[in-house]
Amino acid sequence: MAQQEETFKKIVSHCKEYGFVFPSSEIYDGLGAVYDYGQMGVELKNNIKQYWWQSMVLLHDNIVGIDSAIFMHPTIWKASGHVDAFNDPLIDNKDSKKRYRADVLIEDQLAKYDEKIGKEIAKAAKRFGEAFDEAQFRATNGRVLDIQAKRDALHERFSAALNANDLNELRQIIIDEEIVCPISGTRNWTEVRQFNLMFSTEMGSTADGAMKIYLRPETAQGIFVNYLNVQKTGRMKVPFGIAQIGKAFRNEIVARQFIFRMREFEQMEMQFFVRPGTELDWFAKWKETRLKWHKALGFGDDHYRYHDHDKLAHYANAATDIEFLMPFGFKEVEGIHSRTNFDLSQHEKYSGKSIKYFDPELNESYVPYVIETSIGVDRMFLSVLCASYEEEKLEGGDTRVVLRLPAALAPVKLAIMPLVKKDGLPEKAREIQDMLKFHFNCQYDEKDSIGKRYRRQDAIGTPYCITIDHDTLKDNCVTLRNRDTMQQERVSIDSLVGLLADKVSITGILKTL
Repeated sequence: MAQQEETFKKIVSHCKEYGFVFPSSEIYDGLGAVYDYGQMGVELKNNIKQYWWQSMVLLHDNIVGIDSAIFMHPTIWKASGHVDAFNDPLIDNKDSKKRYRADVLIEDQLAKYDEKIGKEIAKAAKRFGEAFDEAQFRATNGRVLDIQAKRDALHERFSAALNANDLNELRQIIIDEEIVCPISGTRNWTEVRQFNLMFSTEMGSTADGAMKIYLRPETAQGIFVNYLNVQKTGRMKVPFGIAQIGKAFRNEIVARQFIFRMREFEQMEMQFFVRPGTELDWFAKWKETRLKWHKALGFGDDHYRYHDHDKLAHYANAATDIEFLMPFGFKEVEGIHSRTNFDLSQHEKYSGKSIKYFDPELNESYVPYVIETSIGVDRMFLSVLCASYEEEKLEGGDTRVVLRLPAALAPVKLAIMPLVKKDGLPEKAREIQDMLKFHFNCQYDEKDSIGKRYRRQDAIGTPYCITIDHDTLKDNCVTLRNRDTMQQERVSIDSLVGLLADKVSITGILKTL
């Protein structure tokens, strides 16, 4: 665990050093849980968004996109239940004066039990080698069975308390499990109380006539109130989907783990409208589709798992998270929910307007059911960085820090480097850059030795570098270097576009879906 925490600290430091993420308002000592994306970070983030957008809108005839406003009529949030029910259980440590989510503290305790079991399995696997049977070990090993029993008992108790909204029981679980504050190391806890996550402001020309409105805590409602507009103007037939990428805002209780949980964040959401009675079939289909999308990035199937919700949201009849193995354990990156017809029915009720869909095949009108897929862009960004970061030992005892980003997501696709800053090499390099910049995001780099420049490009995840040397002026060829293998080959300048196009484009990943 200590090693993982150290790795995470290095990733955070790396992000700042190479222009990926900066603390917001840093010269004023920052703002809790708010971050800015630097020149490299914004390119990586945009590539992630493009990969998601194209996988939804380009690959599906029945999915279109919108971009709804952040400011919406306040009754929307009354109808959706956010004004009355968008709460998290809050608990304070009296010694450190730090605030935590009670449910997160307990989930971390469950993760510790999982980690203990994992250590026992790892030790046994090392001891028995190829003859090791993990399933049998889990079923027969006394220590594993004991830890598993404690974990299951905690999980059952936790689920019951969540579903009953029993705040006293949540506190008692924290006490019984002897969970300590990470800062003070004490168990001096306050009572658990509810904390509403909505940010409110006012809109109006005068103070007296101002209307209280909210910064949206999710992007989904903008889709719901527009679904019929999209359906009619696009002549869409159920089933169909509406995709959106946009900012959301939550007054989060806890601000830790870098950009994992932020107060201002971005969501990639798709709401898929289906016939009533078919929603669970579509739920299963979208679970499978979305997991395949994640795995296509090539970080390893063992980095992902499903996690069914212990407590369903008030609008859902099924909910699953896709979790990714971060340095601090498995954490949610995407949620798939069967939202039933709750949202649309509520908006119909509160607006007083019919938003039923007429199904020509059934010759009847109904309020569609909805399957939601939702990814936090910032969490996705962090998971990609964590999976890509590597400190690699090289021959001769040297090391390099390399971001093994999928080439399609890399901020810079190709670095263009003249071997020396004379003899016409910089001019030739600029000529090549002018040719390639319409195809790839290129970076020109002539400062320092060629080795240092390679290391710099490795650190930002650039998949390919080309070096322009004196032979280039004679044979019109350059040296192409691969980031992952560090292998170099001589290729003609004219072949570069064709050689790299599929390797560094999002299209290459989309073809595997």
